[in-house]
Amino acid sequence: MSDQRLTQEAAVDLLRGLVSIPSLSRAEEAACRWLVAEMTRLGYDRAYVDEAGNAVGEMGEKHASRTIVLLGHIDTVPGDVPVRIEPSDGLDKGKGPVLYGRGSVDAKGPLATFVAGVANVGSAWAREQDVRLLVVGAVEEEAATSKGARFIRDQLNGAAGPVPDACIIGEPSSWRRITLGYKGRLLVSLKARQPMAHTAGPDAGVSTVAVDFWNWIANYCGAFNADREKIFDRLLPSLRALHSDTDEQLNDTVTAQAGIRLPLDFDAAGLIHGLAAWAIERAGAEQRDDPANLSADLDGALRFAGPICAIELGFRGYERAWRSDRSNSLVRSFLGSVREIAPGTRPGFVVKTGTSDMNVVGPAWQCPILAYGPGDSALDHTPNEHISLDEYAKAIDVLEAALRTLPRALP
Repeated sequence: MSDQRLTQEAAVDLLRGLVSIPSLSRAEEAACRWLVAEMTRLGYDRAYVDEAGNAVGEMGEKHASRTIVLLGHIDTVPGDVPVRIEPSDGLDKGKGPVLYGRGSVDAKGPLATFVAGVANVGSAWAREQDVRLLVVGAVEEEAATSKGARFIRDQLNGAAGPVPDACIIGEPSSWRRITLGYKGRLLVSLKARQPMAHTAGPDAGVSTVAVDFWNWIANYCGAFNADREKIFDRLLPSLRALHSDTDEQLNDTVTAQAGIRLPLDFDAAGLIHGLAAWAIERAGAEQRDDPANLSADLDGALRFAGPICAIELGFRGYERAWRSDRSNSLVRSFLGSVREIAPGTRPGFVVKTGTSDMNVVGPAWQCPILAYGPGDSALDHTPNEHISLDEYAKAIDVLEAALRTLPRALP
């Protein structure tokens, strides 16, 4: 197929085929190879699996004067949701057929939208406009490593490849809404150890260290949030795991994991220094690591050893919050396209409390960026994850219309 619009049936087959192939984070190879074969069949000028394992399709000349990246992700969280198409029911009743399956919303629906929309635009149009459209089904977005997005970010750095002129992130927002931003994230872990003691003795058990750790984080976030009303501007902590045990050396141990969603321009290093000061005091530390020795991306561990208690703090998954300008050329193209596809429809904006690959590439590329894709994000990761096929079709049309206007709108 070449420069020929997909029928609605073909677009549904694309989505269903992609959702039918399991692709947990770090196990995406089969889905990526299938999608590359589909992009080749749909007339992409180039389609391949790159060095990071991403599925990549390109439309237009390699050295076109403009590069537009459509960055989705192909991995999913665990969970078996049988793939099938059924009539809508419940809150969706009367809205047409829906497709069930893990990843149908997050985020194979948006990725299939990208693949279909770019196929509809076609190679001849891309060459005529002197634009390179780069569709990426990135790996490991759900694993907090964002391996695929980081690879693409570093490939398009102005030296190895051109910095993109615009970027569209594939995440569910509904066909008529545009996502402008995502909160940042920091994952923090605790491991504390001290010699086993009788519960009737005077020393508090090691598990109280985890309680104090969580209370410190909760109190820090509460103080920060005191005068902040909007949830996008607040710190959002969550306690993810807590476990105590006794090792073979008769040391009592406790581990805990916490996640903190971060607002724009937040001083994450300051939080880490504060938590380190708590650990020094709590352990009565005679040996201590310096937080300044953490890597630039705040990844690593700090250890604090006192006469009885030893505490280790681990940090990973740090991403800065990112929010796009709502008046840039990319946003304007999408707003106009929603109105064109459905006259009388009022487009909407949203910012989200989670993270996405926008957090990875936005700060590096500094180009117009937004997230777009069909689906209700409230269904992400749920046992009944499903997407409206009518909404999926509308999103393809909106994306195609936006792409056709974008080269003229870019500065």
